[in-house]
Amino acid sequence: MSIGGFSRAAAIAGIGATEFSKNSGRSEWQLACESVLAALDDARIGVEEVDGFALFTMETNPEIAVARALGIPELKFFSRIPHGGGGACAPVQQAALAVASGVADVVVVYRAFNERSGHRFGAGPPPFAYNANTDQEYRNWINPYGLLTPAQQEAFLARRYMQQYGVTSADFGQISVLSRKHAANNPKAWFYGRPITIEDHQNSKMIADPLRLLDCCQESDGGQALVIVSTERARDLPHPPAVISAAAQGVGPQQISMSSYYRDDIDVMPEVELVAKQLWAQSGVDPGGIDAAVLYDAFTPMVLLQLEEYGFCGRGEAKDFIADGNLELDGRLPINTNGGQLGEGYIHGVNGIAEGVRLIRGASVNQPAKTLDNVLVTGGSPVPHSAIVLSVDR
Repeated sequence: MSIGGFSRAAAIAGIGATEFSKNSGRSEWQLACESVLAALDDARIGVEEVDGFALFTMETNPEIAVARALGIPELKFFSRIPHGGGGACAPVQQAALAVASGVADVVVVYRAFNERSGHRFGAGPPPFAYNANTDQEYRNWINPYGLLTPAQQEAFLARRYMQQYGVTSADFGQISVLSRKHAANNPKAWFYGRPITIEDHQNSKMIADPLRLLDCCQESDGGQALVIVSTERARDLPHPPAVISAAAQGVGPQQISMSSYYRDDIDVMPEVELVAKQLWAQSGVDPGGIDAAVLYDAFTPMVLLQLEEYGFCGRGEAKDFIADGNLELDGRLPINTNGGQLGEGYIHGVNGIAEGVRLIRGASVNQPAKTLDNVLVTGGSPVPHSAIVLSVDR
């Protein structure tokens, strides 16, 4: 199969979610099942037709449990992707590959957790972090220096980026203000009706210098699911297909989870560049052909770095690209129109994929006026990375 052999062969035909809250009041298993049923209903596909799942390794609700609870009779395909938010888009790649190759016909991707009312990622290393294995070995090198949480680990990169390119905290704050503006218009967002100003950002609590509270994504309870079928079948379903024209993963040299500090330049993310190259080759478009994006916004500085790595602007130019209004709804590259993980909810980036689908359908609550042919959706950084390009069916 050539590098683009599965391009446009599969599409996202259904999306579904629970509410995004701070205390769901029910199990993660129930959240997973609710979101899967909602996505199948959106696609008008019965549970009995599901024959595949693609998930995160961090997902606590295994495919066998969800299949059993929903009465799915058998599965022909199931896979797991590691690296947390960096793998956000990779399950969609796995689903597309399975559908395109004929291994499965209806593959569901879901992510469900009580990340606010249960274990909070921002509370420090989880219990499994102390396992004596190479998967967690990197923590031995960073934890003794106080880099215990994702915010602390990414703050290290952010401070270097500020020093290298003259970026300020207020430059990061522009991302937070924009996300909250979009969330304020999204009834499903936790921060619906609650925009902020740059002054609010600058006055918010310092969490890990230079990251303030409003630079950090939410901790949320909730579930989000996606249904992937062949593009041919999707054309006969209720909604316009969100065609998967490209999907890629990437690991760069000297890759360490969250802390690739042994590279010559710690603010260069070769794994993101590798993914970008694959996306452009598969989809046949370049950054100029991307009309909107949902960029993984666990922390605001990573949005600036991704803008540069994906080629929307040069290194160190993201702050000016943002200041010129390029990310606004009427700008060159509208982003995170649902409010992102800063404003809508943190469902490990899968809710961002759903927003990408809505943008292709023309159904976002903050739909840009211009025609959208191609939408980029990215996973987290600086970890092993993944991303997809969703396109209109032409």
